[in-house]
Amino acid sequence: MQWLRRSLIAGFVVTVPLIITVAAFLWLFQFIDGVMSPAYARWIGREVPGLGLATLLVSVLFVGVFATNVLGSRLLTRGEAYLMRLPVFRAVYVPVKQLVAAFSPDSRMGFKQVVLVDDPRRGLVLGFLTKRFALDRGNGDEDLVAVYVPTNHIYFGDIHVYESSVVSYPDLSVQEGVQIFLTGGMALSAQLRIDRGQPAGAAPPAP
Repeated sequence: MQWLRRSLIAGFVVTVPLIITVAAFLWLFQFIDGVMSPAYARWIGREVPGLGLATLLVSVLFVGVFATNVLGSRLLTRGEAYLMRLPVFRAVYVPVKQLVAAFSPDSRMGFKQVVLVDDPRRGLVLGFLTKRFALDRGNGDEDLVAVYVPTNHIYFGDIHVYESSVVSYPDLSVQEGVQIFLTGGMALSAQLRIDRGQPAGAAPPAP
């Protein structure tokens, strides 16, 4: 029963964000294509395949440009705060947003970097740096890092806290690290090297 429950939860975590993303993209495409195709047909005089998709991509690009400027960011943040008061919207939107943000290299909520940890109990452990912080136990600050290590699937894993001195930074992007976990390690290159810009044990600058 425990295996069945774990497998069902893993299946939901993997499929629900995917289904929501695909469904949202298809709905947007159908909506924009349904509105713009007749207009394009009147303007051009005939139907042109692909204009609906092009309009959707341009619209998404426009939203991205709008969201990255100061005024647009403030308006979107305020609108999101109002929508977050809706329980159903919050239950769906927050997990999907966190999932997307985790793999975004520009997001402060996402994975920072691929790390290689020299764990004395488990050997070399590959994971994702999520946070650098200091711990004061009465003897001064200790430089620690939080590392997310996937266990079953990329969306399931454990958080481990290590001293920064046992953490190395291989020359891998976050996207390459995700691919390694999704392929069970088969995407690993034949040779890895430690990023000399960040020597072993040196934590990257805080975002």
